[in-house]
Amino acid sequence: MAAIQHRLQILRQRTRDLPFPRVFQDRSNPLETLSSPEMFQRYRFRPHSILLLVNILFPYLERATGRSCPLPPLLSVLVSLHFLATGAHYIVVGDVHGISASSVCRAIKTTVAILSGVARKKIQFRRDLDAVKAEFFSIAGFPNVIGLVDGTHIRINAPHQYEEDYVNRKGYHSINLQMVCDAGFRIQNVVVKWPGSVHDARIFRQSSLCLDLENGVMDGYLLGDSGYACRRYLLTPYLNTRSQAQERYNRALVKTRVIIEQTYGVLKRRFPCLSYGLRVQPQRCCQIILTCSFLHNFGLDNGDIFDRLDGFDVDQPDHDFHFQIQNPGNGLLFRDVLAQTFFS
Repeated sequence: MAAIQHRLQILRQRTRDLPFPRVFQDRSNPLETLSSPEMFQRYRFRPHSILLLVNILFPYLERATGRSCPLPPLLSVLVSLHFLATGAHYIVVGDVHGISASSVCRAIKTTVAILSGVARKKIQFRRDLDAVKAEFFSIAGFPNVIGLVDGTHIRINAPHQYEEDYVNRKGYHSINLQMVCDAGFRIQNVVVKWPGSVHDARIFRQSSLCLDLENGVMDGYLLGDSGYACRRYLLTPYLNTRSQAQERYNRALVKTRVIIEQTYGVLKRRFPCLSYGLRVQPQRCCQIILTCSFLHNFGLDNGDIFDRLDGFDVDQPDHDFHFQIQNPGNGLLFRDVLAQTFFS
């Protein structure tokens, strides 16, 4: 019996020492097998836009890996877009494209890191602010508006560090995302670094955008909901109207500000990973959110428009927080004068 056990142990040792064979799978090219509508349904972009993305990423992807047989840039882009468009697990994305889950993880990590860096340079306010103001004015007659600001929560898994800071008022872990958009659903500014417990007003107050508006770098003002403090550069609705002019002011503000809610709806429908939740650490989550923001604008530039504008973000502020942040200063007086001047 001892001899048999010794023999089995030797066989098991030899089996472990055998090299695991490396398998090179035959991967198909979705651009050759799928039609343009099918590509858009699966990857949220049509073939010509995907090829433009590959051209943008190719110089970076070529230097990003030192592996002997790296994934082709096209496959890295397709894998990353498929993940953003579905929010599926890496092993599911890998089975679709004929690669391992670890390769999917590396491809997404590299692509998202590159695109988030591009997003920090590309996402900015338009230079033709007069045209932006005219577009907003044509919606509901609200003058001198250069953008709409609002926040939304992106669900994440509980992080390993500072876990309690990421619990928002609704009781789940999230990152609080702040965006500013124009009248054409284009994202002009993104702040994505704060945990879910931080209020929208604080995020805006400590942003570089707020500092620029205070210093008069941009001529105009933003429209926000009643969760923000009313300032000369950030106008909010009246909680209790006292005149017809204030009621018309509120109606015009709500009709104009609905665009930022539609923008969030389009963004989350186009990239459902933002709706289902992200299963990575907060730093990577921020990179993914930035990447989705850049791709949203990239799709608008190239005509790949996600036309389901019926999605609204319903993340509204708590009503018992309004009076804590409202400050009876120049902002409230400026709002009264504007309402009386333009909406009387």
